[in-house]
Amino acid sequence: MTQFSKFLINLSLLLSKPTGITVYANNVFPYLKTLEPTLLAAKQYQDFNTHLVPNNLTPEQGTKGHLNRLLWTQFKLPKIYHKLQGNLLFSPVPEAPLFTKCRSIVMVHDLIPLRFPKKTSPLTPYFKYYIPQVLKQAEHIICNSQATAKDIVEMFNISTQKITPILLAYDQNHFKPLEVQQDALNIPYFLYLGRHDPHKNVNRIVEAFAKLKNNKNYQLWLAGPTDKRYTPKLIEQAQELGIEKQIKILDYVDYEQLPILLNQALALVFPSLWEGFGFPVLEAMGCGTPVITSNISSLPEVAGDAALLVNPYNLEEITAEMQKIATDNEMQSQLKRLGLQQAKKFSWQTTGEQTLDTLKKFLN
Repeated sequence: MTQFSKFLINLSLLLSKPTGITVYANNVFPYLKTLEPTLLAAKQYQDFNTHLVPNNLTPEQGTKGHLNRLLWTQFKLPKIYHKLQGNLLFSPVPEAPLFTKCRSIVMVHDLIPLRFPKKTSPLTPYFKYYIPQVLKQAEHIICNSQATAKDIVEMFNISTQKITPILLAYDQNHFKPLEVQQDALNIPYFLYLGRHDPHKNVNRIVEAFAKLKNNKNYQLWLAGPTDKRYTPKLIEQAQELGIEKQIKILDYVDYEQLPILLNQALALVFPSLWEGFGFPVLEAMGCGTPVITSNISSLPEVAGDAALLVNPYNLEEITAEMQKIATDNEMQSQLKRLGLQQAKKFSWQTTGEQTLDTLKKFLN
């Protein structure tokens, strides 16, 4: 039997293979326990009251999953809200029923589909028409960086008073320095971690790597889900540059393996053209792995002075910083030390408690 709850947390989107949004939601909602929430989720959670929802509302079901969730959000969620005598709905994504009496606070991770629109992508109209309406009617908006807050203000003409930026965090027990045995047969490698979408700038990483002096002594590993739209182009590019034997495409890497992969890398190379936050940068610093990342969007907020910041559009800068790390042991040590110090500033407890404090203001 479902207990009534005034505060609801919408976890209908959660994936079995965690990506950024799922990692965020899983780490934040336990800190909201004092608000006695009811979780709207596809499975039961111990010590939480849960209202079960369909298990076909996620990107794991492709476009159909997104559509199922949007229809469920619009037509089923208001009924659940009223049945449970809801007073406030918190969503870890910017989704809520439109034109209803459901009070909502939503989380915005980034507005990349508007910054880099794809004509055929269903995400473009979703961000262009649906999300502005959700943000307009929301009681309040939480986002993950000052950069994302600035985007919300500029793209949707929303007051800064309505937005609270709360930086995210990482699992400090998982991403940490490890005593990793370096196999003498292994060639030192630079690592990229993430999807292969154009705004991730992977093509420039490949080209910058090709320009490294003595690049035959190194490899470039691309970890993250392959994509039939983009990955073949990267393989073709590597072939044209004559470095295909030095590029290793790993596809999705299991969460348990990520710390090992990061610890063994010479550096994380992450010159993304835009990020709402940038988990890989923080996770790499937590492992003591040197980081090369972009000097734009949220990435300087995450990296501080603990990484080598580059103009992501400038190939020569990316190559130059990779060259420094490859040849300068002192710089490697310095970046390791600075990265570990910077990573300590980020904890899920801080993120959770700041989220709790923000939500409390809207519960009555």
